[in-house]
Amino acid sequence: MSPVTTNTMSDDTLLKVEHLSMKFGGLMAINDFSFEAKRGDITALIGPNGAGKTTVFNCITGFYKPTMGMITFNQKSGKQYLLERLPDFRITREAKVARTFQNIRLFSGLTVLENLLVAQHNKLMKASGYTILGLIGVGPYRREAAEAIELARFWLEKADLIDRADDPAGDLPYGAQRRLEIARAMCTGPELLCLDEPAAGLNPRESATLNALLKSIRAETGTSILLIEHDMSVVMEISDHVVVLEYGQKISDGTPDHVKNDPRVIAAYLGVEDEEVEEVIAAVEQLEGGAN
Repeated sequence: MSPVTTNTMSDDTLLKVEHLSMKFGGLMAINDFSFEAKRGDITALIGPNGAGKTTVFNCITGFYKPTMGMITFNQKSGKQYLLERLPDFRITREAKVARTFQNIRLFSGLTVLENLLVAQHNKLMKASGYTILGLIGVGPYRREAAEAIELARFWLEKADLIDRADDPAGDLPYGAQRRLEIARAMCTGPELLCLDEPAAGLNPRESATLNALLKSIRAETGTSILLIEHDMSVVMEISDHVVVLEYGQKISDGTPDHVKNDPRVIAAYLGVEDEEVEEVIAAVEQLEGGAN
């Protein structure tokens, strides 16, 4: 089957993961995992450490090829991609899926502005005709280079980094480097932005700034966001949809309010053994009954 197909999903479904499994030797990291992300939504993938969240991201973005399952991406144009069949660079370039990582991966020796220009190298290379036109800066390349700088400066403004445009990226504070990574990803023009623990290590003020940036990205560009996050204040404030993983399997899927009150989620985060889950459910129901 071709990795590019005609649309068979509803228009509001952006990403559909079906029966995803990922096995490393004898370890089943992801086991028969399915979920959907709606177009224009902020979808959070949460779970205890080691639940398999980053493995799911790596399958979606092409870093891993899943053992089983389908990952279908539905563009606004109606074109549909089977992501599990595409190499990672085509997922970014053609399907328009961008990502950040748990560990910051900036070019620390380049300036803040140059980091955002690097994200646009595909269109700049195309404008150069893959010749020396890019070196001498003539023809279509000059126009594309000017547009690339304009786009980079736009996203630096959005990320509140325009005053640091000429500083080395490695000199930025930690929270600013996180925002720079997101700005760099947005310079690729994604339809889906995948963020792996964007609030990790941030203080409350930095987390609030991050929340505002993500909300503005969704509101102003229509870009859908899929994020892994341990900071529940971030998840509950900005997410439309939350999916919970434990030991590679889905245990809850719904709105933030539904998930945060799901006894199975509470049990997973408390480290409760399987045989004690019913006790937790009964305790939660008793508390809810007392509140009413």
